[in-house]
Amino acid sequence: MEEVDKILIHALKQVGDVPEEVDSVKLFSSELVVEAVVSCLRVIDPGLGQGLPTSLPPGMSARFRVGMSLAQACQDIGYKGELGYQTFLYSSEPEIRSLLMFLVEKLPRGSAESSDQSTKSMLLHKGIAAAMKAELAVPWLPLNCREREYHRDLLPPVTCQISHQPGVVSSLLEQHTAECSAAQEWNHEWNNQGLLSRLTPHQEYRLRKRCRLRQRIEEQLRSAAQSSSDTGSHSASDLSDLLQTFKGHSSNAHMLTKGSHFNHTQKFTFTQEAAAPCPLPQSLPSEGNNQLHQQEELSSLQQQLQQLCSDVDQLTTELKHRSVTTAQVLNDINKRDRENEMKRDQIQVKKKTMDLLPHAEENLHKIQALVETSAKRVLSLAAQWEKHRAPLIEENRRLKEICRIQDMESSGKLSEIRSLHDKITVCTEEAKKKEETYKQLVSELESLPQDVSRSAYTQRILEIVSNIKKQKEEIFKILSDTKELQKEINNLTGKLDRTFAVTDELIFKQDAKRDESVRKSYKHLAALHENCNQLIQTIEDTGSILREIRDLEEQIESENGNKTVANLERILEDYKAIRQENSVLAAKV
Repeated sequence: MEEVDKILIHALKQVGDVPEEVDSVKLFSSELVVEAVVSCLRVIDPGLGQGLPTSLPPGMSARFRVGMSLAQACQDIGYKGELGYQTFLYSSEPEIRSLLMFLVEKLPRGSAESSDQSTKSMLLHKGIAAAMKAELAVPWLPLNCREREYHRDLLPPVTCQISHQPGVVSSLLEQHTAECSAAQEWNHEWNNQGLLSRLTPHQEYRLRKRCRLRQRIEEQLRSAAQSSSDTGSHSASDLSDLLQTFKGHSSNAHMLTKGSHFNHTQKFTFTQEAAAPCPLPQSLPSEGNNQLHQQEELSSLQQQLQQLCSDVDQLTTELKHRSVTTAQVLNDINKRDRENEMKRDQIQVKKKTMDLLPHAEENLHKIQALVETSAKRVLSLAAQWEKHRAPLIEENRRLKEICRIQDMESSGKLSEIRSLHDKITVCTEEAKKKEETYKQLVSELESLPQDVSRSAYTQRILEIVSNIKKQKEEIFKILSDTKELQKEINNLTGKLDRTFAVTDELIFKQDAKRDESVRKSYKHLAALHENCNQLIQTIEDTGSILREIRDLEEQIESENGNKTVANLERILEDYKAIRQENSVLAAKV
């Protein structure tokens, strides 16, 4: 029974939680029996096992109801043995072993659920181990070396970052006002000018705007450098160096040369604007006047730019309007051309008809002759067509039949291919599951102690199998001996009956009524036969009594194994608990 218990406990560990110290069915408590049975029922029939609790409630009446529910559920799935609430509340080792063997045999072999659960648990353990290894491999950094954590947890507020606090509020308000003003100016400019340029707001439009501004600054610097060189100013070299610096970035000015008609028009306009001479001061009296003059020029240039942009927008709108008008005019012209072509054809037909009117009779006869000739030709062509049509129809039918047969064959092959694909998919999934199971078993094998050899388990299994074979051979030998003894007993009984009948007949023929010695012999024979029958009956009764004694001894042993005394004590305790519950309920009522 130890091997059977180990197999049962191993199977129960696959579907439920069995403590490691439990290695025999004898150690199963009522709570553990209920948990194991419910776990097996949930795997065998999820709909039946979901409504069953995995533990016994504290109240005795509720325990009896749970025991009856479990007994009914086990009987619903096909258990034929005697089963009731007492099996779970006052469990005996043979009944529990029989029930657990039945449930383990009912478990689906290699079920998808158990394999998926084992696979998920294995993957979860592996993921946790990998995450822990990754976390341990990352070097530790203090909190102040992490940027986000530093700004969130360690960086002091703005009011504490500077020593001169009276100017903090005004600085923050000025910064916020500048950002809001810049954002409003950008939105206004983009809504008025940027949307019409058909460029992206953050790349092409800003780049083009930057290039135009660089070109204007470069033209202003070139003009200022030329005027400074003409006047012999000392700042001519500085302006030349600054101009060379701007020339180094001139390659970016041609990044948007290809584009729409609007881009080319605007480029042409700005080229003309750059080529136009700008009035420059003849002298630079001071740096402040120069800056003031440059600001005035910049403001005037911005006004000119705005005016040019508005002119370009107006021209673009007018161009779009004229393009739409031109398309409509072209459509009208095409429509009128088609109408004229139709009218021209009608006029040509009418003209030919008018030409035929002066010789109407002659032309009518010609038309009739032409019609008759055409009809005869049509009839001859129809006859020729019928001659060719019949074999073509037959050929068409034959080809259609061939196509139908081929379609049926192709559909059959297609269904076979689909079934093969389905089988391949199923086999692939099974292979994946088996591969995962194999990996899990390999990992479990690696985790097991390596000092235990497989040959010992194999030898143990072979010894158990040989012992079972020997036991079967001994049982068959005992059965054959019993059959031989029964057969011999039957033969002897029949022989005894036949001998008595023959002896009785021989003695009775010698006139037992008249001869006294013969009569005594007959009496002694009858008494001997009766004594022999009594002796045989006594032997049979002795054998039956010995068998009953043996059965009673086995029952005594089984009752001793069933823990009858302990169960009786538990029953008495449960009875007292029920009486107490009933008294509490009666008091409440």
